[in-house]
Amino acid sequence: MAIATINPTNGVVEQEFEAIDAAEVERRLALAQSTFEQLKSTSFAQRGEWLVKAAEILEAEVEDTALMLVREMGKTIVQARGEVLKSAKGLRFYAEHVQTFLADEWLEDPSAVGAKQAGARYQPLGAVLAVMPWNYPIWQALRFAAPALAAGNVGLLKHASNVPQTALYLDTLFSRAGFPAGAFQTLLIGSREVKAVIEDWRVKAVTLTGSEPAGRSVAATAGEQIKKTVLELGGSDPFLVLPSANLEAAAEAAVRARLLNNGQSCIAGKRFIVHTDVYDKFAELFATGMANAVMGDPMDPKTVIGPLATESGRDEVADLVKDAVAKGAKVLTGGVVPDQPGWWYPPTVLADLPEDALLVMEEAFGPVASLYRAKDTNDAIRIANQTRFGLSSAVWTNDSAEEQLCIERLDAGAVFVNGITASYPELPFGGVKASGYGRELAEVGMREFTNLKTVWKA
Repeated sequence: MAIATINPTNGVVEQEFEAIDAAEVERRLALAQSTFEQLKSTSFAQRGEWLVKAAEILEAEVEDTALMLVREMGKTIVQARGEVLKSAKGLRFYAEHVQTFLADEWLEDPSAVGAKQAGARYQPLGAVLAVMPWNYPIWQALRFAAPALAAGNVGLLKHASNVPQTALYLDTLFSRAGFPAGAFQTLLIGSREVKAVIEDWRVKAVTLTGSEPAGRSVAATAGEQIKKTVLELGGSDPFLVLPSANLEAAAEAAVRARLLNNGQSCIAGKRFIVHTDVYDKFAELFATGMANAVMGDPMDPKTVIGPLATESGRDEVADLVKDAVAKGAKVLTGGVVPDQPGWWYPPTVLADLPEDALLVMEEAFGPVASLYRAKDTNDAIRIANQTRFGLSSAVWTNDSAEEQLCIERLDAGAVFVNGITASYPELPFGGVKASGYGRELAEVGMREFTNLKTVWKA
């Protein structure tokens, strides 16, 4: 795939970029290693100051940065601004909490292990490679970078090839904030070059947010080198609506969940599983809300949904819908590719999906929702758990017994009750099954790329 900015609204190539060569990759790896030797000796307080400065830069440059996101992947301007400011919040969060999250942990009674003092210390690993996607090109990179740099690691970013301007912006952000040169660097390379970078001795760990095949490839290479990985992969998240739910609120939230980021969010509700007692009413409300969502110019503040980020992504979504309809699924709204330039696809709701439709088990990474009728709560949970994914989930209910049953039995990295799934710096983020392993964000996200070193003193 060419490294280029292709405007999703019209399919026009705005700017192309040359990949760096092997010599430049080597230079950047060497710089990362030498910078790590310097950065690991700096204090938590110093790193925190630099993170706050990076947050201030993002906040000061929010308009230009948001416009860059619109041009590169079609995000609406309102959501683009929100992503930039959320990223700044994440930087501030880790600046504030790093000293607490990575504080030494000493046993209250070291005599139990025959020592005068015993416990553990968190220490950085070194250079960590991040392989990141295009759908949240600032936030997903910084939710890795903030905790990694705060811990004293250095970061190497291999960003998606369709967001090169964002990748290059991030390449300078941390040095502008005061971090030593080489603390965070972008590697403008193709996917074929990633394997050699993972295998390099100076890279100590890898984190990837992306597709299931990409995760398998990265994990296999890192596993051969016995290097730590954290994977956040696909999701086909269930959105359960049970009889006691506020249906109007649930339907309004369902529209927001499915159209967030133009439908291109791993943690968005995608499969809407509704108890038979309220199915017809919810389906009507949901389909109406999806049909009324404004699709258009992402620079217009009134626009709810812009184009998909890539032509291939739009085509994959369209093919899933065609397959489902050909096998008998009913289209409640949408389902037709607009005859216009760019990578557009309308908000779409499908019902009565046959079991052999690809959409039943595959992730639709676009504004397509599938509706399922459940006989009861147990059946709803069964349908929710039937895919190989397990990233997040949502349940709408005002019955405490139903709520606890879903929290306990849904196979997912998160359960949101009467709300839509989101990522917060304060909460762990990640999945189970084919949605990956390990966690980002919160305290655990910072500790993923540290050496928990036991210390025992006689």
